Amino acid sequence: MSITDTVSWNPEALDAILSNDEGRPVLFTNARILTMDPLIATTTGADLLFVGSLVVGVGPAIITAAGDDNAVVVDCTGLTITPAVVDTVALAGGRGHRSEYVATLSPGNTADFLVLPDELAADVPSAVATLITRPEQVRALVAAGRPVLWAGGGVPGRATAPEAGIPAAEDLTGSPRVGTWIDTNGFLHQELTADGRYDETRGGRPHAYQGRYWIDGDHIDYLDDLGFWAYGEFQGDELHHAGYVMKLG
Repeated sequence: MSITDTVSWNPEALDAILSNDEGRPVLFTNARILTMDPLIATTTGADLLFVGSLVVGVGPAIITAAGDDNAVVVDCTGLTITPAVVDTVALAGGRGHRSEYVATLSPGNTADFLVLPDELAADVPSAVATLITRPEQVRALVAAGRPVLWAGGGVPGRATAPEAGIPAAEDLTGSPRVGTWIDTNGFLHQELTADGRYDETRGGRPHAYQGRYWIDGDHIDYLDDLGFWAYGEFQGDELHHAGYVMKLG
């Protein structure tokens, strides 16, 4: 296919996927699929089926049920599908067990994948190199089941990376996560203030660590005034950080 062919590749399928708010299955069919799963390996003339953000099937003949399931079908004749998230340790042979593999195109895993012409995807490294150096040749880049690139260009309304650099502190006045968090043994007291600052007391020693923090969903990032970064995770009414489990005091 030429670049002109790329621009016109499956526009109807893209529209159907973007407007798919009802959980319709999506089937990329008749592709060569480099799953990176040592059990499934590479399969040709095959289908990749996903629902929402998860792969639910991979291999030949899934297309036979596409009509029954009202699936969105994307013809991938002459194309190769590879993982979009590359497990370089696996590529180097450094995974001892299949369960240790990361980001394979296996049922149950996240639908993160690339679609490229066969000649540009002899293996996973060459597919990723094409994405980086010749993105106009990429038929699709799908992240968690949602198109990011399609037919050589960006998808309208796609997610974009946050700007690089340290963000300004948010005003967290009224946030239920502002306050003093205390670990189960009473050793660590971590005060989160509404201006985006934290102050730790450890074993009765005040101001042991101080710095800035940012909350993104259930994830909290810390930048200490000494220069190092750390993180924590909110789980229900608990804050897990560096081996400590804390609750609001």
